[in-house]
Amino acid sequence: MTGRPRLVAFDVIETLMPLEPLRPRFTDIGLPGGALETWFARTLRDGMALTAAGDYRPFRPVAEGALRAVAGRRADDAAVAHVMDGFATLPASPDAEPALRRLADAGVPAVCLTNGAAGTTAAFLERAGLTGLVDRVISVEEVGRWKPPPIVYRHAAAVTGVPGDRIALVAAHAWDCHGAKRAGLATGWVSRLEGRYGEVFEPPDVTGDDLVEVVDRLLALDDG
Repeated sequence: MTGRPRLVAFDVIETLMPLEPLRPRFTDIGLPGGALETWFARTLRDGMALTAAGDYRPFRPVAEGALRAVAGRRADDAAVAHVMDGFATLPASPDAEPALRRLADAGVPAVCLTNGAAGTTAAFLERAGLTGLVDRVISVEEVGRWKPPPIVYRHAAAVTGVPGDRIALVAAHAWDCHGAKRAGLATGWVSRLEGRYGEVFEPPDVTGDDLVEVVDRLLALDDG
């Protein structure tokens, strides 16, 4: 893509929604705080592995299974529920609202494109006061594949009616940007999570330290 996007799709978990507030819930159930990162990495791995094998399971059962595997015998049903129910309390990242506001002011619609459940994402947007800034939630539930296969991003283009080469994906994960690039989308990578973009992946079109900087750079692209 060489031009300014006509639509921007945002990843949700760790891009718009931080997982950091879940950390105390891990210590509540007797796990070290660092288990948060191990658990979420395993959740992504397991979801992607199912997709690679031609199968699909929704986010919550995959995340619950990953938590039980990480916790071992220390995670009974109540402990797993205690961690997972924390998703209903997660706030938006501080840069989410101003970035979405920039797009709205520029007349560029925004959507969410998430590995998570549509209902959980919609509740998050409502809780964070972002519903009016996001046109729709697109969940991988609709295609039965976790990101990053190209079919997921092409589905976003199909349901929004915007050509893929006029959509930009914004994400905190380099692998997500890579998948979008392979599907023909533009990409904006926010560096506040990973710090360094993975060299094995297709480079993003723009980068920024926060979502506002990423959005500003996407809006500054020539209107091709």
